[in-house]
Amino acid sequence: MISLPSSGVKKPARGIHVLVVDDSAVVRQVMQAILQADPEIKVSVAADPIIAFAKIERERPDVVITDLVMPRMDGLTFLSKIMKETPLPVIVCSEIAHRRTEDAISALQLGAVEVIKKPKLGVRGFLEESRVMFLDAVKSAAQAKLLPCPHMAVTPRRTADAVLPLETTRRKRLRLGNSGDRIIAVGASTGGTEALREFLQAMPEGCPGIVIVQHMPEMFTRAFANRLNRDCRVAVKEAADGDSILPGTALIAPGNRHMLVCQQGPGFVVQVKDGPLVSRHRPSVDVLFRSVANSVGKNAIGIIMTGMGSDGAQGLLEMRNSGAPTIAQNESTCVVFGMPKEAIRLGAAEQVAPLSSIAASVLQLCNCP
Repeated sequence: MISLPSSGVKKPARGIHVLVVDDSAVVRQVMQAILQADPEIKVSVAADPIIAFAKIERERPDVVITDLVMPRMDGLTFLSKIMKETPLPVIVCSEIAHRRTEDAISALQLGAVEVIKKPKLGVRGFLEESRVMFLDAVKSAAQAKLLPCPHMAVTPRRTADAVLPLETTRRKRLRLGNSGDRIIAVGASTGGTEALREFLQAMPEGCPGIVIVQHMPEMFTRAFANRLNRDCRVAVKEAADGDSILPGTALIAPGNRHMLVCQQGPGFVVQVKDGPLVSRHRPSVDVLFRSVANSVGKNAIGIIMTGMGSDGAQGLLEMRNSGAPTIAQNESTCVVFGMPKEAIRLGAAEQVAPLSSIAASVLQLCNCP
């Protein structure tokens, strides 16, 4: 399932009802405390998917938050059954571990709308900062609507040697054409993983270099980039500080780190940095877009995709003011029409286009074959 904008149905007066499904009583308690601190949110809990289904039948929640490893039924099976039997916005709350990150990316393909890190129990800093992003994820998911998704089968897990490093994928960008002087900057949030997949799969091997901010926790961005690298003609990589932006490559900002573009000699590189939340996010689309406006100017192309909030709208306006063509995803193809809507409201978007035509519009702007 993927999400599309609402048909105008309002949330009930009680606010957002969230069902937390996790076999750890401590995790359930911590998540309940985080969520119930917001007066708009009501929380119920379940220790496993079987109990959760009984609660869903009695009182359908607005959002389900689920772990991936649970007794009696694993998280991916639970998600698949929800999407097949009682479609609901689902957030995956997972630990940071290699197998869990791969499963989390599979969950996004199955229809989960967000992936968040499991709370760091006993770490005071989690409640000080990450609580903001935790609550934003829930409120974003509550706005999502669901439609059948073409990616309803879990991609089989492959061994580590099946994930090709960037150096062995140079063949993906042999045809450079006239794309070497262009950079494409993309920002996305809720629903962006599948939107980015569709966009990148439509891009040819010799396309201009692409830099991407997708709101996603640390480590999950690496698994996401590796999955896209297997699925796309362009080479996709989680960005590292100092990486060159080259034709036929896409660099995804690491979770929990800001990414900027700067000029180095005749070309451009990315800088990956720590820093405070910007526009309630780290990485922030505004940080990326602002750096592209300053460093690349009219030779860049800016794209803002589905997502809640306003991150990227001001940065896209700065890109447009610097002479760069800019595109916003249209409402009918957005999971949550928040970020593009704000960019359009500011006059930051030169074009408004459905997801299916964004790649073609970019290639036309670049005069790419």
